[in-house]
Amino acid sequence: MDTKSSVSFVCQRCLQPLVLDDTFGNISVHALAELALPIYANNDIELDSQATSLDNFVPPFRLTDSSGQGPNGFMLISDGKETQTLSAMLKTRADLFDSLSSNSEIDHPLCDECTDTLHELMDHQLKIADNEWKDYNNYLQKLKGTDDSPNIELLEKELKDLDDEERRLIEELKKLNREEEAVQSSILAAEKERDRLDAEREKFRREYTKHKRNLMLAEDEYRSLDCQLAYVNSQLDKLRKTNIFNVTFHIWHAGHFGTINNFRLGRLPSSPVDWSEINAAWGQTALLLSALARKVDLTFKKYRLVPFGNHSYIEVIGEGKELPLYGTGGFKFFWDTKFDAAMVAFLDCLTQFKEQVETVDKEFYLPYQMDKGKIEDSTTGNSYSIKIQFNSEEQWTKALKFLLTNLKWGLAWVSSQFSKEKINLSAGIQ
Repeated sequence: MDTKSSVSFVCQRCLQPLVLDDTFGNISVHALAELALPIYANNDIELDSQATSLDNFVPPFRLTDSSGQGPNGFMLISDGKETQTLSAMLKTRADLFDSLSSNSEIDHPLCDECTDTLHELMDHQLKIADNEWKDYNNYLQKLKGTDDSPNIELLEKELKDLDDEERRLIEELKKLNREEEAVQSSILAAEKERDRLDAEREKFRREYTKHKRNLMLAEDEYRSLDCQLAYVNSQLDKLRKTNIFNVTFHIWHAGHFGTINNFRLGRLPSSPVDWSEINAAWGQTALLLSALARKVDLTFKKYRLVPFGNHSYIEVIGEGKELPLYGTGGFKFFWDTKFDAAMVAFLDCLTQFKEQVETVDKEFYLPYQMDKGKIEDSTTGNSYSIKIQFNSEEQWTKALKFLLTNLKWGLAWVSSQFSKEKINLSAGIQ
């Protein structure tokens, strides 16, 4: 069965609880008086190296000042029977450790391990001190064995040499002072010259910055003008290559309809095109043929085209009649024949244009033959009337589509003559 032990103290280095030997509780007054004497003869001996070598070193612990609620947190607990005896023993031990702590650089009590560590450190310090004592003793013995009788003549000669050396050094110092003054004067002159050069450099830097900025602005302006010139040249080249006829008059197709500038020319039962759109398409067609005739210096015989938007007409020269190239709708059997006559006259003008071009270019031809108000499809041999009276809307629409195709070929030929561009004549309406 384990024996219970009363713990009243902790190690002042590692704070581990200590169980003291019973002999520490009964110490005579004479022993305490001897322990109260200083351990070191010289109180100036430092043990800083020893203190720093001890890890986790803590301040001194005084049980005589503890009320049971100190920083170490230990309280003495005992039963009622041993209160007076234990208190006396505790006070005796506390006095003993306080005396040891006040007369040395180490706080007590310590555990066995900390005591061994301290003992090793003190042995090391003792060896160092012993080696130093030996060195000093050897040096002292060496001094005692040396003859200390001075040589007066040698010392006087040495003193004279030192005086001469002093005078020489003083003269050299004066010379160096004069040289220093000259150097200081040179430094002042150099500093003035430096300040002047700094001012000139700053002035040059400002002028350089100003000219550099002007150069950058000029370069930016030059690059801007160069870009503008390149853009203008590209636009000029684009304009030179642009054909005004191709831009102004775009002939294409939309299903069964031929179109000019997106206006459909014709009508179908399934697609009843409004007459305002048909009239606008006839106005664009009349304007195109009139412009092509002017380009080839053609004056139509018997007719004169008058482009007038969706109310264009053809004037019959010598008769004073106007044939309208626009319609208003109605029953085709009671149709005003002037509209049909105008379309037949337009087809005759297109035939005259074809004959004028053939006098200039023998290889020129149109894909669809035109004769007396009809257009013939050479691939099938079928002919389609340009008139709307006594005609189906399908055949009339196809005849108008062939008419626009011939106009597109004429437009391509004129463009090739005046813009020097190669035109694909097979791009007609199919």
